[in-house]
Amino acid sequence: MKNFILKPFKEKKPVDDGLPEKKKAYGQHFLRKHSVVDNMIHAVTITPDTTVVEIGCGDGFLTKAILAQTPCKKLVCFEIDKEWADYVSARVFDPRLDLRLQNILDASFDTVESEHPLIMLANLPYQITFPILYRIQKAKHLFGDVVVMVQEEVGQKLAATHGRGLSAVTLFFQYHFTIKLLDKIEPGAFTPPPKIFSRLIQLTPKHNPTPIEDDAGFWAMLKLCFHFPRQTLRNNLRTTHYDLNRLTEELLGKRAQQLTFADFLVIWNTLRA
Repeated sequence: MKNFILKPFKEKKPVDDGLPEKKKAYGQHFLRKHSVVDNMIHAVTITPDTTVVEIGCGDGFLTKAILAQTPCKKLVCFEIDKEWADYVSARVFDPRLDLRLQNILDASFDTVESEHPLIMLANLPYQITFPILYRIQKAKHLFGDVVVMVQEEVGQKLAATHGRGLSAVTLFFQYHFTIKLLDKIEPGAFTPPPKIFSRLIQLTPKHNPTPIEDDAGFWAMLKLCFHFPRQTLRNNLRTTHYDLNRLTEELLGKRAQQLTFADFLVIWNTLRA
């Protein structure tokens, strides 16, 4: 599918003495609100047989909470920044921590395949949210639940069911996951605070979704249907090789954001018949 990718207590002020310098290139906004971490952990079921995956340990705020609050068998954490990896390694002495100095976009979840089903808990770097989500989708057979922090706008788009927020990307991820919006997080929950609100979302893999004949063709068609969101299906598909005479005038006069996933399946099966 590579070609489809589209673009409860008072908090104490943390002491940063000795912390490595935060690197803007990695989009590092470190979570500092314990209640948010608690809600992330409580959203999933973690047993002594569970391996948890974290993306980016930072200074270990979430890492330490997972190890302290859960009976997980192992916590595999992918961290791109050697300074932060060294910082956490020197301060977290728990044999369950498997800290890997590796860019998550270069890593393979297959290296922890024997540990599945996996649970992911992570505060995602916002500038590479979708590349990470696509990697999770490709390895969804390994995961039980995924709870991650994303931008509020991204969370709303992923969970959209109609209207302007609906897109080909929305339908793609909703086909592969049940998506649930969790807490909306204010900027002050992070340091440094971002300029936007954030959102916890839960993605539960659908391991047996409705089969799609020629799924690559279907997703390519769907992308075309949303190419110009304000235009009708007729206008978005008129330069393609599809025989639009097979579709009703009523359907051709609709915009993609007015349709459901079931509608697009009907359109696809009609056009490819």
